[in-house]
Amino acid sequence: MAASRRTSTSYTTGTRSTASTRLANRRTASDPYRSTSNPFITTGYNGTTTSRPRAGGRSTARPGTARPSTARPRTGVSTLGAEDQEIICAISESRGISPTVGLAFVNLDTGEAVLSQINDRQTYVLTIHKLVVFNPSNILVVSTAATPKSKLFSIIEDNLEDIGSNLTLLDRRYWAETTGLECIQQLAFAEDAEALKTAVSGNYYAVCCFAAVLKYVERGMARTFPFHSLRIKYEPSEGSMMIDLSTIRSLELVQNANDPKSKACLFGLLNQTLTPMGGRLLRSNILQPLTNEDTLNTRWDALEELSTKEEMFFGVRQALKPFLDVDKTLTQLIVVPVSPQIKDVEQAVNNVIMLKQFVSLIQPVFEALTGARSTMLQEIRSLCASETIEPIRELINNTINEDTTYATQPLDLRNQRTYAVKSGVNGLLDVARLTYKEAMTDALQHMTDLSEEHNLPLQRKFENGRQFYMRLKADELEQRDLPAVFINVYRKKDIIECQTLDLMKRNQKIADAHIEVLMMSDQSVQGLIADVREHMSALFRICEGIAMLDMLSSFAQVVTSQDYVRPTISDTLAIRAGRHPIREKIHSTRYIPNDVYATQQTRFQIITGCNMSGKSTYIRSIALMTVMTQIGSFVPAQFAAFPLVRQLFARVSMDDNIEANVSTFAAEMRETAFILRNIDKQSMAIVDELGRGTSTRDGLAIALAIAEALVESRALVWFATHFRDLANIMAERAGVVNLHLAVDSSERDRMEMLYRIASGTVQEEHYGLKLARVVPLPGDVVEHAEVVARTLELQVRRRKKRSVAVVQARRRKLLLNLREHLVQAKGGRMEGAELTLWLRELQREFVVRMTALDEQAGKAEAGVEEEDDEANDEAADGEVEATATRHSVSPDVRQGSETAMDVERLRKRHARQESSAENKFGEALDVTDESDSRSRRSSSANG
Repeated sequence: MAASRRTSTSYTTGTRSTASTRLANRRTASDPYRSTSNPFITTGYNGTTTSRPRAGGRSTARPGTARPSTARPRTGVSTLGAEDQEIICAISESRGISPTVGLAFVNLDTGEAVLSQINDRQTYVLTIHKLVVFNPSNILVVSTAATPKSKLFSIIEDNLEDIGSNLTLLDRRYWAETTGLECIQQLAFAEDAEALKTAVSGNYYAVCCFAAVLKYVERGMARTFPFHSLRIKYEPSEGSMMIDLSTIRSLELVQNANDPKSKACLFGLLNQTLTPMGGRLLRSNILQPLTNEDTLNTRWDALEELSTKEEMFFGVRQALKPFLDVDKTLTQLIVVPVSPQIKDVEQAVNNVIMLKQFVSLIQPVFEALTGARSTMLQEIRSLCASETIEPIRELINNTINEDTTYATQPLDLRNQRTYAVKSGVNGLLDVARLTYKEAMTDALQHMTDLSEEHNLPLQRKFENGRQFYMRLKADELEQRDLPAVFINVYRKKDIIECQTLDLMKRNQKIADAHIEVLMMSDQSVQGLIADVREHMSALFRICEGIAMLDMLSSFAQVVTSQDYVRPTISDTLAIRAGRHPIREKIHSTRYIPNDVYATQQTRFQIITGCNMSGKSTYIRSIALMTVMTQIGSFVPAQFAAFPLVRQLFARVSMDDNIEANVSTFAAEMRETAFILRNIDKQSMAIVDELGRGTSTRDGLAIALAIAEALVESRALVWFATHFRDLANIMAERAGVVNLHLAVDSSERDRMEMLYRIASGTVQEEHYGLKLARVVPLPGDVVEHAEVVARTLELQVRRRKKRSVAVVQARRRKLLLNLREHLVQAKGGRMEGAELTLWLRELQREFVVRMTALDEQAGKAEAGVEEEDDEANDEAADGEVEATATRHSVSPDVRQGSETAMDVERLRKRHARQESSAENKFGEALDVTDESDSRSRRSSSANG
């Protein structure tokens, strides 16, 4: 049934008919898409069709080449409960042992695209779950995955009935990362393009799938999207925390930033695994921490039991040591080479031998877990039960000798391959083995005879390339030359390696006999492999259980050697005496622990402090402990409670990206834009030194704006900065807390970093200069810097005082100008309505200017620096003078109206202060009237 769902991608403009089929066949010769490299190839149940994609409805393949489609009708609501929509999915995987799967979904009904990349397990459960959730109508797979069938292809094929999709093969050339990135740039909303490119950075397979699905939609379904019209988003696998590539690098989760080979990273710290499967599972979990509380509690229960039961812990560790790379072995067993070579036959026998060893090692694991109480350990033990592996063991024992074991030495491994299949299965096989044994005996006897004949202590050696050769120390030939019978002589320091012509002939005879044995054994081995494939699902489940047990035992190894505590899940983040797990491990000095407390009322924590005081280490330790918690490990603290974090962001690096032609500041802004577009209430972010890639003024402004946005997101944020003004400005915001790393600098030439978190903003003045003196920088340079700093401080204080004085002077000047205008108006020729209108315009302008001066006075008294300098002050004074001159010389009504239009906008902004300015205007009128009355009384008295 699964095979029948792989339908042809032939499309016609009408209904199916014989005529239309003949027309399609006639176009084959001239059609560029009808070739062996056709991008739309669908392997049918009985054959292969290659047809050109055309617009219109879906049709079946040409008669006689494929079975008709049995895909579900795409009408109404599907059986999975999802709305019936036309969704195209492309899927691809990495070539390594640990499967990394890329997916891209395009919904043709809603114009939405979703990209995802999953570090999956060997059974591809996360990938299948993703397909079930999206319920695509068509799944695109790389055509090379079907010949021979890859494991992913087989699993998708087996689950087609549950997914309810059609399966289509697409040529490899359309899976291009460059094309995918170009499509994101062209089709995504303009404001989302950069954030999306940051999100998919490093997710090669997801981007390639996006390119493939768009190419199929364009050529196979004759549909395109206008520029910037497609809703595109990157979505991680369900049930896991999203950690972007920049955060992975910044937090050094799987690789040290300075030395890629160093173990000074979270993966290196926790990787005490004994099997390759366990190491891969650990890496996958670090990159995709869990978000399911029940699963985490199950892991913590198992870890607590392993770390407290010493006998069980050592029994498990001992049982895991002999395991080989079972994932690789099982994967090779299900891959069928297209053109088998002799090396494939050899590898098939090796795989069977390794499978036999794997099956034999399961029982010790079962016994080591005896008495386990935790749910997870009991499930792993049940997977390793004898009833599960007994059928597989019987299949192997019926074909393979019981005493056959996997060997690491080349000669031993060749002998094991030769005698792997039981005697009596094939008479010709027994004859070939006898020939092999005789050739081996002759070669060994020949080397023994050479040693006796020439009185040389010859050592017999073997390697796959040269096969048998001899070795002796150069000291044995001090008094004579090497006999001429020895050829292919190699000198390696004080060692001489050689062969003889007869030995080379015997080597060839042994090799021929070995190949003959392998060819005779191949039929039995391939039959065994075919039988074992029926139990592959159980084997993979056992392999996953072994990997999980290995990872948990690795955690237990770390926990028992360090002072770690079991965390809990809570709405509040609370850590007592928390430590940085990596720094604690690599530093010889004692690590100073710190407490952490964060709720919605203290969700945005601004961390200030001196250079080298530990700000970055403090905030990174919180993020690392969060990751450790959500992979099921214990954490370095005395007590720890964490909320479940769905997304983790880190903006900490300060490096230019030369390859991408991106400066420090541009890299900051790109990564910050990605954070702001994706952060939500269930996220955590750590931000270190934001805004230092540009000027101080602009950097503070941008940092402040970003801080405001992060506060509004209601995520848990730790914001380390040197901008003390930012801490002061944000201090009164709801949800904001100011903290600092304490420093003791009571002595002039000494700074002691206390590495302890404390409340409030750092109070230390000029800590950069003090640290420069401690480093030490040359004394004369530091002294000059201190002089410059004092001078700048003095200028700021003078500017503050000067600003207040200047504002007072402007007020007096404005009042005097107003009095002068009123006196001139009183003695002028304007009367009635004309005078009233002119006085109103004068009043409006006075109110605007006095309001502005009041604001400047408030800022000056608060210590806020003004933008304008002396030149701006003079320009403002000149403007006041010009206004005064205009009103005194020509108090024209029309000119006053124009002035009113200019000042009306400003007047509305300062309406709250109009009453104060109007009172001053009234006082100016009273003063003018009183002065005029005194003048008249004085004139009357003199008369």
